[in-house]
Amino acid sequence: MRKGYRWGSRDGQWSRREILGIGAAVVIGGGWGIGASGAADPPTPERPAAKPPTSEPPARFRLGLVTYNVAKDWDLPTILRVCQEVGITAVECRTTHKHGVEPSLSAPQRREVKKRFADAGVIFWGCGTVCEFHAADAAVVRKNIEECKRFIDLVRDLGGKGVKVRPNGVPKGVEPAKTFEQIGKALIACGKAAADAGVEIWVEVHGAVTQIPQNMRTIMEHCQHPAVGICWNSNPTDVHQGSVAAAFALLQPYLKSCHINDLDNDARGTYPYRELFRLLRQSGYDRFTLCEVGRAYPDVAEGTAFLKKYKEQWQRLVQG
Repeated sequence: MRKGYRWGSRDGQWSRREILGIGAAVVIGGGWGIGASGAADPPTPERPAAKPPTSEPPARFRLGLVTYNVAKDWDLPTILRVCQEVGITAVECRTTHKHGVEPSLSAPQRREVKKRFADAGVIFWGCGTVCEFHAADAAVVRKNIEECKRFIDLVRDLGGKGVKVRPNGVPKGVEPAKTFEQIGKALIACGKAAADAGVEIWVEVHGAVTQIPQNMRTIMEHCQHPAVGICWNSNPTDVHQGSVAAAFALLQPYLKSCHINDLDNDARGTYPYRELFRLLRQSGYDRFTLCEVGRAYPDVAEGTAFLKKYKEQWQRLVQG
């Protein structure tokens, strides 16, 4: 080989076959690749190497707040101001709290509440009620259905999405299967009223016995009204062998809202929020995960600081 010659060249020139062979070797070996211009494009700080595609869809759900119990002592202007400051996008107003969003509001008051939410850029997600339909006394069940209808009218007038109701266990001495059917049938009446008003009914996964995922699934199968779904409640009974996947598979077809609580439970190993958020992401859930923490914060500054930290933790868990 004469001095100045490169291996494989003839008279200092590469043959077409040699050029193609080297190009193929670079591609097969995972080299830089060839840019649109035909030139090699090595990664640089300004142009990092392309990341491999991921099969995980982006999260479409957002963080909301149930006034139970962080904001139970705050009036509505305070709730909205804090939500703006923290970056919380939606609120579920739980009944009996200081915000005063109740069926007793007059028509002008309802218009004012609706305007306050709109002006703040915060979504009025709905009302959290204590309407329940498990009682052995049929008159009590009917009374709760009528109360639910009052909240339906309120949510419609405020431009909200739904009314949260709940089962609260099984009456002593009553066969659980009978109670599950009774709750489901009562929910049909609520669902019809909600559909007429253009809103939904969210059945919180709640109460001894009734919060067991399979039992809630049975209740929903007795109902089968399209305006009625479940509100996931992040209960210990969701978890089996460290996972909520089985419970989620049972209830996801009915999922319309979601409550989350102490996010530290993920690190403690008692509730897998990373997994829950992954399942929500994979299912295409595009509504809200609403913070529902048992501690009240009468001191607004303290409550605001808590919610800011909560949102940071939520973001980390959502990212996986």
